[in-house]
Amino acid sequence: MTLEILTADSLAPLRHGFFTRRGGASSGIFAGLNCGLGSSDQQEIVTINRARVADALKVSPDHLLTVHQIHSATALPVDAPIDVPIAQRPRADALVTATPGLALAVLTADCQPVLFADARAGVVGAAHAGWRGALDGVLEATVDAMEALGAARANIAAVIGPSISQSAYEVSIDFMDAFLANDPENARFFAEGAPGKMLFDLPGFGVARLQCAGVGRAKWTRHCTYADEDRFYSYRRATHRGEADYGRQIAAIRL
Repeated sequence: MTLEILTADSLAPLRHGFFTRRGGASSGIFAGLNCGLGSSDQQEIVTINRARVADALKVSPDHLLTVHQIHSATALPVDAPIDVPIAQRPRADALVTATPGLALAVLTADCQPVLFADARAGVVGAAHAGWRGALDGVLEATVDAMEALGAARANIAAVIGPSISQSAYEVSIDFMDAFLANDPENARFFAEGAPGKMLFDLPGFGVARLQCAGVGRAKWTRHCTYADEDRFYSYRRATHRGEADYGRQIAAIRL
């Protein structure tokens, strides 16, 4: 099956994509393009899936770079392949580069995959932004790291790919309180859910943080990972079903 790759006009002409689960070699609960080396899927199959992504981006598999994501606010500048065993990958949640031929990638299954580009300066970035990373500043850290490589934040386009939407993201009152303690204005990202629960707008929060960081353009593709099982993996959907594990989709960009 052909890979399905979602793209954004604001990131053109740079080669990039938010890859759906379609077109992969995995089976069972991972059926499709599972690119998560940290999943319990067969590692040989995950490697095949990642090679297909690398081929679509016109880079060799060792030039498709990912890190050990830990829900942090750490953005890592890179200028060469990360040539270490899987277990020794750097612990971070964003990558930036000004080096042509490197594809920066993040893995998600409800969290926000965010691709950044200042095409004029020749600087790109990719960030994994769940609620914790977004609240702690991973998006701003990515913009800062790009600026250190010569990007101008007013020229940066940032696109949030498939993420869990507000209607599917039920959270506790305590969860909301953590956001209100950070900034009372964050109340606008919450709506009432079931009794004692709230609904959180993660991509809306992400777009607002990007705009406050001064990027020139920020948007969400408006694809919900939870609602569209045919196209996307979802951690929360798998949890609600009591499944043992879940796949991870990949988003990547290169110069």
